[in-house]
Amino acid sequence: MTQDIRDDLADPDFHNDPHPSYARWRQTGPVRPVVLPGGYGGWLVTRYEDARQALTDPRLSKDFHTVQRSNDPLPPDIGAAIGHHMLAADPPDHTRLRRLVTAAFTARRIEGLRPRIEQITDELLDAMAGRDEVDLIDALAFPLPIRVICELLGIPADDQDSFRAWSNTLVGGEATRAQLPAAMTALVSYVRALIADRRRQPGADLLSGLIAVRDEADRLSEDELSSMVFLLLIAGHETTVNLIGNGSYLLLSQRERWERLRADPALLPTAIEEFLRYESPVETASYRITTEAVQIGGTLVPAGEIVVVGLLSANRDEQRFPDPAELRLDRPQNPHMAFGHGIHYCLGAPLARLEASVAFGRLLARFPDLRLASDEEPGWRPGLLMRGLRGLPVLTA
Repeated sequence: MTQDIRDDLADPDFHNDPHPSYARWRQTGPVRPVVLPGGYGGWLVTRYEDARQALTDPRLSKDFHTVQRSNDPLPPDIGAAIGHHMLAADPPDHTRLRRLVTAAFTARRIEGLRPRIEQITDELLDAMAGRDEVDLIDALAFPLPIRVICELLGIPADDQDSFRAWSNTLVGGEATRAQLPAAMTALVSYVRALIADRRRQPGADLLSGLIAVRDEADRLSEDELSSMVFLLLIAGHETTVNLIGNGSYLLLSQRERWERLRADPALLPTAIEEFLRYESPVETASYRITTEAVQIGGTLVPAGEIVVVGLLSANRDEQRFPDPAELRLDRPQNPHMAFGHGIHYCLGAPLARLEASVAFGRLLARFPDLRLASDEEPGWRPGLLMRGLRGLPVLTA
């Protein structure tokens, strides 16, 4: 492989259907130099075992605060207000930040949310009833997780459309780069106002708890507090939106899958894991940077280089999964990395699984004749970070 030739990951042809490129790269250059959205040079990891190594190697740092990036579109104060969270930190800061919210995402606490998640889902499906055609992303996949995370944090969901617009801008890559400063400035202003309001009127919610940590135990800086709220808001719904949307499309695009899951609801847990593997909601893990030269998959990546782990590619690695290009609702062993791996494994994975389980179970039972409104493949959202549909028009009867 010629090292000075870099594949452009912002190329629309790659973005529209990345799977053929990933399959080719796993064979011809599994750790390869690329051009990332924004024009940065970096290295893409495409195979499963190499991805596991990269996600656990302490020489691949998540702390970008010391890296000078002349073309960073965000003003420094805005970048600091959203960039000091656990997904952008190494131990010991990562350990401290993650510990602050771990208790809110234990399996027991998440299971306790089931009745409320079921109630919200039923309300959303009630609103779908009586409408011949709906966009399933707008009607269910987006509002369910955003309402849940807002309630968990203690944030009114009235501004959910603003959250969606800000989030789409953040993960949209080159397609939304020009809008990024204004959108993130608005989001930071919103978060700061929320924090100020909750300081005046604290409650029993997670946001009030984080503020208490900041103000009483002094374990969070002001930027860490706003960054934590930012991360929980964005990460707390993005993955589930794409999981529900992608999974619904995979079921409805081949009708026998929908009918099989309807006939055998016991398959739902393994089906959800297969949706996560086959069309992973997070396409690439957030960027890492090498603190020294690192061998990954037989390739020497120099110090000071950005490394991007391709979760979507790793989850279709022929060396790890039998027939990886085939969607199997009953795949018996499925050690996918849709939620990452290592110390940065997604804290909200149990919540995403629960929300998806309730959403799919209720949707299959409530709308047995649900079908796609068009034979055309729906468009995919721009950007390298997330893998999700722009919309999913369906007919309810």
